Amino acid sequence: MTEFLQGFMPVLASEMGHLGDNLNGLVHWLMIVLFVGWGSFFIYTLFRFRSSKNPKANYHGITNHYSSYTEAGVVLIEALLLVGFAIPGYYAVKYDKISDVIPNQIEVRIVAQQFAWNIHYPGADGMFGTTRIHLVDEETNPLGLDRNGYGADDITTINQLHLPVDKMAKLYISSKDVIHSFSLPEMRVKQDAVPGMQIPIYFTPTMTSVDFLKEVEGSPRIGYIEGVPTSGGYEIACAQLCGNSHYKMRGFMTVHTEKEYEEWLIEQAEYLDSEGEDDWDDEW
Repeated sequence: MTEFLQGFMPVLASEMGHLGDNLNGLVHWLMIVLFVGWGSFFIYTLFRFRSSKNPKANYHGITNHYSSYTEAGVVLIEALLLVGFAIPGYYAVKYDKISDVIPNQIEVRIVAQQFAWNIHYPGADGMFGTTRIHLVDEETNPLGLDRNGYGADDITTINQLHLPVDKMAKLYISSKDVIHSFSLPEMRVKQDAVPGMQIPIYFTPTMTSVDFLKEVEGSPRIGYIEGVPTSGGYEIACAQLCGNSHYKMRGFMTVHTEKEYEEWLIEQAEYLDSEGEDDWDDEW
């Protein structure tokens, strides 16, 4: 079932994305079993309790307790699935990765707003600079980044996320205004951006943008990125209705080789040194 579903799903380009695909397949199998089971029971009741066989209504109903036992069994199974599988599974694949500090991982802040993705990288010092409300300027400093202290070497972009391949990326998702939803279908990542909260997510890209574009060449997927310069191939979508221009709130993720990513960081650092922060608004 999982292999069948993958033919209708975006290209898989993350290390742990197959876990979600496997779960998707299992859920479809479960739905098939429930559909056949309940459908068969429904057809049985149509014939078993048809009016020609039951001309007089029975006002006493069922006198045994089989239905109660069945309901108790359903509750027990659901509790087992939640406590025995879902919670430990969540802890294993999400909490450990988010709480632990992994060497050489990439940390990036993603701050959503109507209708753009503000992306914030720590500089060479590895520390995010402080953001202050009174410094927010939608034209020149949408994050309100304080360039004094740790923020002096920080890199910011709008709608352009850059990451290296085969290295874990930890993203901190938040919002400046309403609820948005950060979605990277090929990474099997989707997380609501909630005002007042900073929610960490993680994934490891396994396919560079160049390889991805080759993979989807000639497919309907290519139509979404055709003609968009420096798109990087992977599209960042907002998966939550967030206002009247929700339809155009999209960004692009470029996955580089390690060398290309280091060169991009050096280029951005040089740009900061020479001309200051670029708002990237005309790049896409």
